[in-house]
Amino acid sequence: MKVNALDHVNIITGDLDGTARFYAELFNLERRDAPPPLTPTTAQWMFDDANRAIFHINSLDCFRTYEREVAVGPTGSIHHIALNCAGFDDMKARLDARGMEYKLNTVDAIGLRQIFTKDPNDVLLELNFFAD
Repeated sequence: MKVNALDHVNIITGDLDGTARFYAELFNLERRDAPPPLTPTTAQWMFDDANRAIFHINSLDCFRTYEREVAVGPTGSIHHIALNCAGFDDMKARLDARGMEYKLNTVDAIGLRQIFTKDPNDVLLELNFFAD
């Protein structure tokens, strides 16, 4: 057994539409209805240009196969989600245009520039730009 790659991140929110819109607009992800038994009013999946569902966004009342208590807000044991990205200057301009707060970091030893920002649910996003 081996792990091939991260499959997706699931975000549970009190604002399904706003959260889906955030990921669509900021990252150019395509918003699609999740498959049954999920419904368009309880689940939206956000796809990249390679047809991969990167984010599964669910409402508080969405059906869950593995049920556990869910609270919207600070992300518990999850500190952040890291995304390997391209287009550092474009992303910085998008954040500036939206008036969003962010922090920049550089790791010169590995040729990495980073942008840290939060989604509408206070999920910390680490955007990594290698040699970009």
